[in-house]
Order: sequence, then C-alpha cells, then structure tokens
Amino acid sequence: MATQTPYSPQAPSRAEVNALPGTTVIEFGTNWCGFCQGAQALIAKAFEPHAGVRHFKVEDGPGRPLGRSFKVKLWPTLIFLRDGAEVARIVRPSSATDIAEAFASL
Repeated sequence: MATQTPYSPQAPSRAEVNALPGTTVIEFGTNWCGFCQGAQALIAKAFEPHAGVRHFKVEDGPGRPLGRSFKVKLWPTLIFLRDGAEVARIVRPSSATDIAEAFASL
C-alpha cells in the first residue's frame, strides 16, 4: 500500500516546530519504507477523530536536521507535540489504539 499523502522533503526548522501553538503531530518516514507504507491505514484511522490536529509528514534520513533533533531512529515515528513540546512518541505503530492513546495525552 502506498502512502496516502507523501512524506515531504521540506521540513520546518526545529525552532519553527518549538514555536507552534496548539497540538501537532510530526510523522517521520520515507515514501519507500515498507513499515511506513504498512502503517498508513492505521495512522489514517487513528487521525479520523482528530481532523483538526496539525499533521506534518516529514521525509527523514541521514543529514535531515529535524529528525536528528528528535533522535528519530526507526520509521515511521510519530511525535505528538503540545505548544512545541513533545508529550508522546510512537515508533512503528502496530495498532490504531496505540496512536489513540498518544492522542489522549494531548
């Protein structure tokens, strides 16, 4: 299954992320990653009740400063932020319930 919305090679800076008001989820991955492709349906399902949450899909890899600043090691990684501060993290989500629990922390 292909990603529904591709990961963007353009990413905000860490300073821009830190300054974001409200709730944000940053999803790190790549368009060719099998784990990322496999997780897209459950990520989409988990996001359905949270349509108003800002969601960035950021292409990650060596030399990508935003992913390095969050110490992302595996894809997909979802970082849940409130007012620019990390409140939850899901690495390689295996169920929509895992993601829903992270949303609850927002």
